[in-house]
Amino acid sequence: MKLKDIQELFTQEGIEADPRGKKVVELCMLERKKQYDDLSAKKKENYDIDSLKNPYYDSRILYGDENIEVGTIMVGIDIESSELLLAKQLMNAGTKIDLVITHHPEGHAYSTFYGVMEMHVDTLNKQGIPINITDKIVSERIKEVQRNVLPQNTERAYDTAKLLNIPFMTAHTVADNHVTSFLQKKVDELNPVYLREIIEMLNGCPEYKHATKVGHPPLILNGSDNSRCGKVFVDMTGGTELPIEAFEKLEAAGVGTMVGMHLSPKCVNEAEKHHINIVVAGHISSDNLGLNLLFDKLESKCLEKLKFIECSGFRRYKR
Repeated sequence: MKLKDIQELFTQEGIEADPRGKKVVELCMLERKKQYDDLSAKKKENYDIDSLKNPYYDSRILYGDENIEVGTIMVGIDIESSELLLAKQLMNAGTKIDLVITHHPEGHAYSTFYGVMEMHVDTLNKQGIPINITDKIVSERIKEVQRNVLPQNTERAYDTAKLLNIPFMTAHTVADNHVTSFLQKKVDELNPVYLREIIEMLNGCPEYKHATKVGHPPLILNGSDNSRCGKVFVDMTGGTELPIEAFEKLEAAGVGTMVGMHLSPKCVNEAEKHHINIVVAGHISSDNLGLNLLFDKLESKCLEKLKFIECSGFRRYKR
């Protein structure tokens, strides 16, 4: 499969798994196109054209010929210069590597990733919070994250890939969408009464089993094994954690339990103030789950068998 076909498939499947729903994504893309059409010719010169067909700023080809054929992929949760140097060393030793994929964004995918946070506007609205409120609290959080990204040196890994001539791409929100939709569906089917049932469900997945073995098990941060779940909200996508103001609104909307990858102490404390149980499934383990679900779809489309080289916390489990 060609690199450009992999990118197109990741984008398509990311949309299909998007917790907002496909129609909402399509409306967002139409609005983005309208905003682009209204720009002056000067402003269009520096516009991110890829974003007109790809809703996910943090999931894109960073470097490489789009027409190369890909058979062997080295995958890591974090790929930086050290991992790219490792890839080159393996290649020099005779290991075939056609493409390196990082989950967490680098380069342009990192400098613009705050754009995917707009997803929170609609995912929170789906939980019953009025759209005018979600729009306001999310926009403030986006500005905060954008300011934090501005001083970062985002081009280091990209420059390394370019100098070593290693095709390089990132698959962030396109994978996170999969883990969110997958776990929300499992929770809805399970209809758990107690938090311990959610932990048991998570531990049935190989990614969480492995994480438990290496010291990163799913944990209940607010509540206990015997706490009642109430309405369960799985939130594992949208670039970063929810705005802290969201927890008061989620309580008012009737959410009793939130399942996430990770949450800062201030968010956990805020959720506790509003009587919301918190189950942290695990960060790297959840990233693995999302990537594995995405790679299952990739392999189902390939005429030839793909080979995956695991590194930087990634473990391939097939379903």
